[in-house]
Amino acid sequence: MKTLRFALFGAGFWARFQLAAWKELPGVECVAIYNRTRDKAEKLAREFGVPAVYDNPEQLLKSEQLDFVDVCTYPFTLAAMVKLVAAHGLPVISQKPMAPSLAVARENLRVCREAKVPYFVHENWRWQSQLRELKTVLESGVIGAPFRARLTMVSGFPVFVNEPHLKNLEEFILTDMGTHVLDLARFYFGEAQSLYCQIHRVNRDIKGEDVATVMLRMGGRTTVTIELGYPQNHLEHDSFPQTMVFVEGDLGSAEITQDFWLRVTTKTGTHAHRVVPVHYPWADPSYDVVHSSIVACNLNFLRALRSEDAAETTGEDNFKTLQLVYAAYDSARSGQAAHFP
Repeated sequence: MKTLRFALFGAGFWARFQLAAWKELPGVECVAIYNRTRDKAEKLAREFGVPAVYDNPEQLLKSEQLDFVDVCTYPFTLAAMVKLVAAHGLPVISQKPMAPSLAVARENLRVCREAKVPYFVHENWRWQSQLRELKTVLESGVIGAPFRARLTMVSGFPVFVNEPHLKNLEEFILTDMGTHVLDLARFYFGEAQSLYCQIHRVNRDIKGEDVATVMLRMGGRTTVTIELGYPQNHLEHDSFPQTMVFVEGDLGSAEITQDFWLRVTTKTGTHAHRVVPVHYPWADPSYDVVHSSIVACNLNFLRALRSEDAAETTGEDNFKTLQLVYAAYDSARSGQAAHFP
């Protein structure tokens, strides 16, 4: 099996965990790191034994023999990097949100389509082990047809300590966390027919909204409420970064509760067990379940690049999630629901 060679663009907070996750997989090797601040790239390269460092992405792409590029930069540079990689005829993996607007996202999709290169979006949230197992439960039909669901990701965790750039985003919780949870809703219940959203800002030291509530009609039958928040207020229970899920079906219910408990209730009673994520020694304990999911997401892309499987979160698919994000902002501004054909 040929070892696939890739370059990592970015050397910030998430890049080190992205790189560590790749090193868990056989048949893939990072051969170069780009970062506009060269010393950050050099430090990361030394830590992970990456042989080449660049502070010019064009020079990297011209100098290295690559099979794909993993772009792990901030949102305001992400889209331009995707176009640059595609122009060199290379498959590209992008972090989320895939673009700062729908227009830019459409342009990137067009560029990758015309260059005939695979375009993947690193949407790892749905790859969390307990959330994957809930998907299996829903598909089994044991709780019947879901008619109502609630997905909650609300935390007082000081997220701005590790990612201070988030403070300056004009649009925050929906682009940062909403992309994850709206994708999860699509993963479970299908496409949205309607959406209504309200947003709020609690933390006065940031520019964007840190609280959002979104209600959707999905799959033609399921009413889904999504609760998002990083208000940094006092909470009795803070399960960061777990997403709590409660689904009601016509034959029973299923839920993900704190500490990775999966509970399924039907006429036979309630059956519960823990779905504990894999722990990796390089993972930050505060983000353990999220960092674990990076490995599974990367494996899906690796298998797709080898034509062994289909990638789940392609650019084309993730664009549908981004449409919901910006529809939520439009709804919050107008006070009106959005409707989709």
